[in-house]
Amino acid sequence: MPYNFDRIIDRRGSHDYKHGMLAERFGDASLLPLWVADMDFATPDFIIEALRRRLDHPILGYTMIPDEYWQSVADWVASHHGWRPEREWLSYIPGIVKGIGMAMNVFTSPGDKIIIQPPVYHPFRLTPEGNGREVVCNPLLLNADGSYSMDFRNLEEVCDARCRMLLLSNPHNPAGICWDRRTLTRLARFCHDHNIIVVSDEIHCDMTLFGNRHIPFATVSEEAAECSITFQAPSKTFNIAGVVSSYSIIVNSSLRERFYGWLSANELGEPPLFSTIATIAAFRHGEEWRREMLRYVEENILFVERYIADHIPGIRVLRPQASFLVWLDCRGMGLSHHELQELFVKKARLALNDGAMFGVGTSPNCGAGFMRLNVGTPRAVLAEALERLKAAI
Repeated sequence: MPYNFDRIIDRRGSHDYKHGMLAERFGDASLLPLWVADMDFATPDFIIEALRRRLDHPILGYTMIPDEYWQSVADWVASHHGWRPEREWLSYIPGIVKGIGMAMNVFTSPGDKIIIQPPVYHPFRLTPEGNGREVVCNPLLLNADGSYSMDFRNLEEVCDARCRMLLLSNPHNPAGICWDRRTLTRLARFCHDHNIIVVSDEIHCDMTLFGNRHIPFATVSEEAAECSITFQAPSKTFNIAGVVSSYSIIVNSSLRERFYGWLSANELGEPPLFSTIATIAAFRHGEEWRREMLRYVEENILFVERYIADHIPGIRVLRPQASFLVWLDCRGMGLSHHELQELFVKKARLALNDGAMFGVGTSPNCGAGFMRLNVGTPRAVLAEALERLKAAI
């Protein structure tokens, strides 16, 4: 059946984060919000209906995890990524950022070092810092064509015996990179040799675009499987971030016993009632919706590329290989960091993520001079945003 992604839904009054936090974060509650990484598309009807059917029962008491939950996860990962996780490899986690914090507390100690590769999702920096760990930056290499590569030479230089964990964004946020097998294999060899645990955040893995494919980190080699923890979720793909539905995949039995034992002892590995229902519905009935949504997102990205090429030549669009987030290189406009923020917020009245929040320092390699645009929205909203930006310039 066709789905209507052009439908504009008024989210005000639903306590949604992207509207509700505008005044606090940007100083203006009336901005057009294109920042928080959820979509403005209606959550698929088959998920809403599954939740509604459960609500027909008048008791919301303690509930077992249905066997179909784990089977649906394993079947989905196998059919979409060629990797069938065994049942004992799987556990629920109460959110991927929370999972990163939990893994950090299980496997590292205060004062240990955590490696990140900016520009990268900002909780990769904030979570270690908040837990008393030292963040070590290995900035990605910004290539001439606007793409990024991992800097293995620098990784060798910044890594020492206190580095205990590396946080991998795969696919990468904010640049939308589907890391290739060669890069992941090389990273796995390095981390395995240096006794570093890789936590691979793969929340955008089911949102690959333009013929690109996601490669789960743990599948590239035995070394990768032995040194890694994988986090995935249906939340971004099916727009159910408010229903926490993340899960972990760990192949290595030693890592698995420590982490899952800790989750079990603290009763953190048990999904809430609606998490299992939403996940089963998404993974059993969601493929057609997913494909249509991704086609619409691809068309939105092409729309942004054409509009900016025609009207705002000072901005360069890095086409994402995955996700609904578009990384905009605004350095060609010749503006300072403050002037760039003023242009988007004060003049164009748009709320985007400032690229500097994804890095450390003022280097373009770390996000300065960039903006992150969420295109998971009806095209009319996107058109209005671009017209505002053009008028402001």
